[in-house]
Amino acid sequence: MRLVVSRDYSLPLCMRLRYEPIDPYVVRAAFFTADCAEPVEWVLGRDLLADGLRRSAGEGDVRIWPAVGRGDRAMYITLRNSAGTALVEVPVDDVKTFLQNTEALVPRGTESRHIDWDTERTNLR
Repeated sequence: MRLVVSRDYSLPLCMRLRYEPIDPYVVRAAFFTADCAEPVEWVLGRDLLADGLRRSAGEGDVRIWPAVGRGDRAMYITLRNSAGTALVEVPVDDVKTFLQNTEALVPRGTESRHIDWDTERTNLR
């Protein structure tokens, strides 16, 4: 994947996606460079990531959309916080494969069955 710095310049970037069925609505995305010891982690909605494969999705701090003119090869993710904004170009096939693997564990629409609601209620107190 690439960190887009300008229209003509980008840097290689690594992204590690992690999914845990006990937290079935989210995907954890860690972004890091080869020389960076500490990755930057973002929590993304699994549905948001899936929707971004087909159309523009999200608002505010996270936006995802397919790359126009790149066929089905790439998608963009914009991440924004108080330190600034990052635009990341991600290979679509990697995201599709990852999402297919998450859906094999927890099919979309069945997420609430995988949440320990008693623990969640205890954490609210």
